[in-house]
Amino acid sequence: MDALKEEDFVIPPVKYEYLDHTADMQLHAWGDTMEEAFEQCAIAMFELMTDLARVQIKQVHKVEAEGHDMESLLFHFLDELLFMFSAEPYIVAKKVEIVTFDRENFKITAVAFGEEFTIGKHSQNAEVKAITYSAMQILDRPRTERPEVFVIVDI
Repeated sequence: MDALKEEDFVIPPVKYEYLDHTADMQLHAWGDTMEEAFEQCAIAMFELMTDLARVQIKQVHKVEAEGHDMESLLFHFLDELLFMFSAEPYIVAKKVEIVTFDRENFKITAVAFGEEFTIGKHSQNAEVKAITYSAMQILDRPRTERPEVFVIVDI
């Protein structure tokens, strides 16, 4: 990837929350666009795993995902990011930016900005074991209300 630019360090405002769920955690994210709602959902997942205030932007990682519909696209997008965190070198993202969002072919190319997770520097919060399709909702409401996504993660 190219060198980090000044705008890569600008963190967007928080547009997500956590909703109670029986045994897991439900992520609820929104944005001005569906792309932003997906990005916010990704950041919500990382914030659930560690305190993002302690994460610095030192590295950039490209992430690609594809599906057969919007739900599977969201699932695979989050799953790729979870894999990035769960496999060496254990990258935690402070910011996720979707570069291409192909709604017709259900493909995403994104970049994750963050650093390697380090015990001692980063807190170990909830362990996200898996993304689920359970009660997944994608509310795409152009021109009327903000796009929203709901995803339950297995913790």
